Amino acid sequence: MRTVFWAAFWVFLLDQVSKIVVVHLLDLRTLGEIDVLPPFVNLRMAWNSGINFGLFSGHSDAARMVLIAIALLIVGFVLVWVWRDPPGRTGRIAAGLLIGGALGNVLDRVLYGAVADFLNMSCCGIENPYAFNVADIAIFAGAFGLVLFPGSGSGKGSPKRKKGT
Repeated sequence: MRTVFWAAFWVFLLDQVSKIVVVHLLDLRTLGEIDVLPPFVNLRMAWNSGINFGLFSGHSDAARMVLIAIALLIVGFVLVWVWRDPPGRTGRIAAGLLIGGALGNVLDRVLYGAVADFLNMSCCGIENPYAFNVADIAIFAGAFGLVLFPGSGSGKGSPKRKKGT
């Protein structure tokens, strides 16, 4: 569980520091756009009150609290899953990525009422209208990693096998 904790901690810290630097110090919230390596990497301010790609956006406090509760439930579920059926090191890191990213976005919802998204990438004449953040990358990578590197089936919560079966 130590690996899960440290992976979550570093992702959470990187996410929050990146938001402080980009949104506040570079003042993206006022500027709205900063071209870094156009068209490949740009900073575009977007306040996401919903889930991925702005789905289920609602500006009500009730919707925000539901999304916070869902994220915390997912974090709890992943922690219990990893504790009961421990994956290998890569799976534990993946769990930490997912947890750290989820908690980073939860903190945004608590502090700002929405998630601060700012990374925008486009390529090859296709303009991407969506923005994301470090937490979103970690959540995606963590979920993907947990699919590829699930628990071993020999954890604390798995049934005991009889010898010879």
